[in-house]
Amino acid sequence: MPLQTLSKFILLPELKITAVWNTSRFKGFYACEKVPKLEYCPRCASPSQTTYDHRKVSVKDSPIRGSGVCLVIRKRRLWCKHCSKPFTEPVPGVRKGKRHTERYAQGVLWACENFSDLKRVRRAYRCSAYFLYKIYYERLERKRQEKLNYPWPEIIGIDEHAFRRNPGTGRTEFASMIVDYVNKRVREVVDGKSTNDLRRDLASIPGPENVKYAVIDMCDPFKNYVKIAHPNATLVADKFHVLRLLSPALLKKRYEVAGTRADLKAKKLLLMSAHKLDYFARLAVHRFLENYPELHELYQWKERLHGFYRIRGYDRAVAAFTAITDAMAQSALQEIKTLRRTLTKWREEILAYFKTGLTNARTEGFNNRAKVVKRMGYGYKSFRNYRLKVLTACA
Repeated sequence: MPLQTLSKFILLPELKITAVWNTSRFKGFYACEKVPKLEYCPRCASPSQTTYDHRKVSVKDSPIRGSGVCLVIRKRRLWCKHCSKPFTEPVPGVRKGKRHTERYAQGVLWACENFSDLKRVRRAYRCSAYFLYKIYYERLERKRQEKLNYPWPEIIGIDEHAFRRNPGTGRTEFASMIVDYVNKRVREVVDGKSTNDLRRDLASIPGPENVKYAVIDMCDPFKNYVKIAHPNATLVADKFHVLRLLSPALLKKRYEVAGTRADLKAKKLLLMSAHKLDYFARLAVHRFLENYPELHELYQWKERLHGFYRIRGYDRAVAAFTAITDAMAQSALQEIKTLRRTLTKWREEILAYFKTGLTNARTEGFNNRAKVVKRMGYGYKSFRNYRLKVLTACA
């Protein structure tokens, strides 16, 4: 009677306990067998109750109060009269060929997503590193296929972030993130940032003609990919990346005239829009810049770009953009000439913002989450594992 009561709480369906013993404080064995019932041949689906032989298999189950559980199941080998071949009766909750239960695998997956690192999961579930990584990433792949089995959405965002440093060349390798703006999730992560990398890894997603808008930073490979793979899409240059085009030149020029690197407060005052500063902060910046004409000119152009994005209406933005680029042609500073060439090259994509109002803010947010995933894992050697982890964390 006690064993039957225990069976209801800890065993899988259709199993009953016949004996219990412990090998240590941290591991218990439960001998059990399946309740006899009619089974069907997996080859011809013929019913059979003729016992041919018995087999014993050891299956890991979810731990109880920190102690490991191992089910020693006595399974029947049944004889199929139609096929004239034996077969082993299945056990609900244990996949064919596996030596662990499905709830054990679910518990490992839950622990991997909630524990701070996988070493703690190994200790809690008493499994090897190979088993842990295998079962964890198999589950993530199955989960990804269930959630991401749909065509391209109407709006996407593309951005890259550093993945790792190549040990041979010392160069930084990048991962590109494609974000689904409609469903608010990461659609795919690509190894690399070139046009060919994107075309290779994203070719299997159906419905490329569905994409109407693609938000990108001013990166030529992304631009080329969208034009080739999504011919119906309108490209939108991210507002933030346009506004920060002059930031490196502004800080470099300040270092040349001041002789020291800008501290956090000085950077904030120089790079922040004057429209958001109070009176005394604007006065302090003005008094500092009036002694340095070139730095002052760079600052004025930066402010003009900020003012440009405060315009409402596409036609007004077109007129203002033309006026800005024409005025830049009169500047003698090399930084302004370079900026003018960049703005002219990306004119249509920059002005598309005033029709759509789309930015890459959502993509940058998921980029930040991907960096947190990388830091929590202390870096990743396998891009496949990193991709599955990011897709799960950002789904």
